[in-house]
Amino acid sequence: MDIYNKLTILSDSAKYDVACTSSGVDRSGKQGSIGSAAKAGICHSFSADGRCISLLKVLMTNVCIFDCKYCVNRMSNDIVRVGFTPSELAELTINFYRRNYIEGLFLSSGVIKNPNNTIEQMIKALEILRNVYHFGGYIHVKAIPGADSELITRLGLLADRMSINIELPSQESLKLLAPDKTKESILRPMGLITTKIQESSTDLVKFRHASKFVPAGQSTQLIVGATPDTDHKILTLTEGLYRKYHLKRVFFSAYIPVAEHSLLPSIDIKPPLVREHRLYQADWLLRFYGFEAKELLDEQNPNFNLQVDPKCNWALNHLEKFPLEINKAPYEMLLRVPGIGVTSAMRILTARRTGPIDFSGLKKMGIVLKRAQYFITCKGKIMEGLKITSDGAIRALMADQHKLPSPYPEQLSLFNEPFLTREDVQQCLTGQI
Repeated sequence: MDIYNKLTILSDSAKYDVACTSSGVDRSGKQGSIGSAAKAGICHSFSADGRCISLLKVLMTNVCIFDCKYCVNRMSNDIVRVGFTPSELAELTINFYRRNYIEGLFLSSGVIKNPNNTIEQMIKALEILRNVYHFGGYIHVKAIPGADSELITRLGLLADRMSINIELPSQESLKLLAPDKTKESILRPMGLITTKIQESSTDLVKFRHASKFVPAGQSTQLIVGATPDTDHKILTLTEGLYRKYHLKRVFFSAYIPVAEHSLLPSIDIKPPLVREHRLYQADWLLRFYGFEAKELLDEQNPNFNLQVDPKCNWALNHLEKFPLEINKAPYEMLLRVPGIGVTSAMRILTARRTGPIDFSGLKKMGIVLKRAQYFITCKGKIMEGLKITSDGAIRALMADQHKLPSPYPEQLSLFNEPFLTREDVQQCLTGQI
């Protein structure tokens, strides 16, 4: 099989990994225009400074001795099996880079023979890239659970970022759907990577030419919706990973049915994309807004409200803490007001040094008053003309596709979507649906 056909198969097999996202553009060049685009293998990721970079996202091989029920590359799935040799992969990457198709490589793999053998093949490919072609571009590599520490260390010295996918958030789910993986085989190398990153940071302070180990940090991925695990369990695990292993990111992937099995959701269900979105919003609250997982969910309300984002849901359930006086509230509480983000909270603190702030000033700072107005006062007063009611706040904070009917008359349209009833909303907010 020629290398292009291998690339087509192995890039398609890698598309379910969300640690970097793929646009999947396939466009031919036209007369009068310059350039074309191919969806095979090219994805886009974002650097720490917000810059978008193009990566070749591909598997080393889709041969796999593991039989994870949810995976398209599982041993029992009847698909065409191919694999790159280390030199083929290195040559393909460097040729794409020289043609300015890509700025880096995202490399994962099925498990060939055993985890150690697979890691050795990946190390050979990266050594050719780094040492023979002197490739200095970005490399994100997936380590294989169960591999030896020495091999993971060698791999980490060649990569910029490394990740080990947890996939399922509980030991019970792993036993059912991924019996070849164990919690220990995933967390042990994750702890090793954390330790090596810390040692590398210390060495770089003391020695100018010390080797860099995974300078862009490590990440992981969790599948959402393949098992009955709740959002509470997923978010609590996420919080623990950030605290113990100092991960850069935890990615959430809505389960896409690719196999029929009695232990998996039906093949015709849609991926839980809204649930995935709510988890990403909650992840943001953990990392940048000072929230803890136990504030957002608990055993009585184990799943996120799909109609209201997690921050709004928290505010509606803690109305006793509002309204906040915008000219006196501390930074930590400003961050908890719907419509006020990290940047706008800092702008409020800066502006307060020169004088009291009113609602027009907040609007000029970029505060989303449509959401924040129900939770704040300026100079001791609520926004002029605003009638604060629980229904009004709910109407303003719900997602656009789930608006409550207005209490005031309005012209109806044949094309309006059906409204939710107040009973639906109350059930939603109390976690009954």
